[in-house]
Amino acid sequence: MSLRTRLFGRPLRSVDEAAETIGPLAGIPVLGLDALASAAYGPEAALTVLLVLGAAAGRYVVPITAVILALLATVFLSYQQTIPAYPNGGGSYTVAKENLGANAGLLAASALAVDYVLNVAVAISAGVGAIVSAVPALLPHTLALCLGVLALLTFVNLRGVREAGALFLLPTYLFVGTLAVTIAIGAARVMGAGGHPAPVTAPPAPVAASGAVTLWLLLRAFASGCTALTGVEAVSNGVPLFRAPAVTNARRTLTGIVAILAALLAGIVWLARAYHVTATVPGAPGYQSVLSILVAAVAGRGVFYGVTMAAVVTVLCLSANTSFADFPRLCRLLALDAYLPAGFAHRGRRLVFNQGILALALLSAGLLVAFGGVTDRLIPLFAVGAFLAFTMSQAGMVAHWRRLRAGAARAPGTPAPSGWAWKAVMNGAGALATGATVLVVLVSKFTEGAWFTALVIPALLALLRGVRRHQERVDAALAVAGPVDFGAPAAGSLGTGGARGAPPLVVLPVRRLNRLAHRGVQLAAALSPDVEVVQVLAEDGPDTSDLRPDWEALVARPAAAAGVPAPRLVSLPSAYRERFAPIVRHVRDLALAHPSRTVAVLVVEVVERRWYDRLLNGQRALLLRELLLDRGVPNTVVVSAPWYLPGEEYTGGATIAGGGA
Repeated sequence: MSLRTRLFGRPLRSVDEAAETIGPLAGIPVLGLDALASAAYGPEAALTVLLVLGAAAGRYVVPITAVILALLATVFLSYQQTIPAYPNGGGSYTVAKENLGANAGLLAASALAVDYVLNVAVAISAGVGAIVSAVPALLPHTLALCLGVLALLTFVNLRGVREAGALFLLPTYLFVGTLAVTIAIGAARVMGAGGHPAPVTAPPAPVAASGAVTLWLLLRAFASGCTALTGVEAVSNGVPLFRAPAVTNARRTLTGIVAILAALLAGIVWLARAYHVTATVPGAPGYQSVLSILVAAVAGRGVFYGVTMAAVVTVLCLSANTSFADFPRLCRLLALDAYLPAGFAHRGRRLVFNQGILALALLSAGLLVAFGGVTDRLIPLFAVGAFLAFTMSQAGMVAHWRRLRAGAARAPGTPAPSGWAWKAVMNGAGALATGATVLVVLVSKFTEGAWFTALVIPALLALLRGVRRHQERVDAALAVAGPVDFGAPAAGSLGTGGARGAPPLVVLPVRRLNRLAHRGVQLAAALSPDVEVVQVLAEDGPDTSDLRPDWEALVARPAAAAGVPAPRLVSLPSAYRERFAPIVRHVRDLALAHPSRTVAVLVVEVVERRWYDRLLNGQRALLLRELLLDRGVPNTVVVSAPWYLPGEEYTGGATIAGGGA
């Protein structure tokens, strides 16, 4: 067994995807950790803003939380409508794009992507913050601990969805169970003491009041506390992850997540006021999380405290997994629409989107390094993207119901869905509520860091558009109609090869019949009468089209008419979605079967002058060339033929490289 297999598990076939789906029990930890874990830092974020009120902070955090819970209920009802309307994944991008247009979809995608990256950074920093509050000696190592947790999450997610769900199952339900017990014990003591319980471990004394209650202060506290709602949209994005009936299981999962979150938020805030628990200054010596103080006040610092805080820390750290489940899927949708390189749409050996996972890890690591891993520095950046995505999704759903009512989105003769008006009202209320929240968060947190998000989202939107323009330019330059012209001139010739003067056996890898393929077939026919055109067929190859139906009309018959031996089409199935390995194996087999002939692999590639354009094309030709040279046999050669985009031509020709193992 190779080291790669030991680390990441055996490759999974595409037909194994059904076995990787999950039910509600696993769905809560896989897609709900972000939302559930926010119960640990949402109330604390609001209390941190209210520090200036001293001991009076608890009096105001209760009504603020009540408003947040009402907003949570509105968002919940809205997404309950989104799930059945978009059973293939009703993420904000899909809903906004299909109902409000491409620009609205891109705005939602940009906001959602920023939210996912920030969620990873905030969740991990909050988890590590809980660790250092329990073990203050670790405070100087905050950033190193954050990066270590990020590396662990990346590794686990590269192993697959089911393995991630199995890993997160126990910590999630231990977290919910221990906090439920804490709330139950605390509630019993509050009621038994007439509303004035004696803490087992006295909380730190509140800081002295240094400011008055103002509407501006309450709005800032509300904006910070709204981080408790982030992650609620994850289930609607991940409906395809569920086993059949997927819609029913997704709605049950969302219901369970929201019910648990609401109970935890209400219980924590109520007990915090009853036990006079306030926040401590984040990042300062003596810092303790609100949950650490509250659990110690209710149950002391014994075994139960240790188990509870261990569960809190674990879930906070692992809650970033929600982003690891959904961010790669968002990238895949963007890649299918040519807003990202095609590699983001390909599933790896474990049926996960590796490029999206790695991109999320790198972006989150950059944020953690930039902000030192301190949660309070990241919180102001957090809610803008999440609530903007909420707003775009719900506004898109209003348009969706109106289109259904008008008949534009249903089959002719099909009646309008019952209750469409009520559903539109619910989604409209959700859009208004979350839209107002975006404005509150943006204004109240602008100088504290929300300006960064307000700049990043438009910049990301512009970047996605730029990628799409580049892809369209390349596709337009490569597009060609009609059969291959075998009378067209082709540059270069290998002459005869092999020890006995036999012409080389030319292998031409292609993905689809565009200008690259036409040039490759013309050049291959000039090099040898013995040509194989090889295509790898994988189930999720968005940038590949099956050549077999059109091969006879577009290649074989034109070759015969020109008096040229017709190239043979070889289709290589790829059960594990590999793009290069089947070609390398096929070339090796040919070379070993014809030891007296030269096997020439012709790689035709787009050549772009700008370095950032070269990054977008995925460097497929370079990777294939390196693999062929590294794993080939002595009688193989690799022929690299450049194809220049219009306006970027350069006087040059094909290069030949010898291959060998």
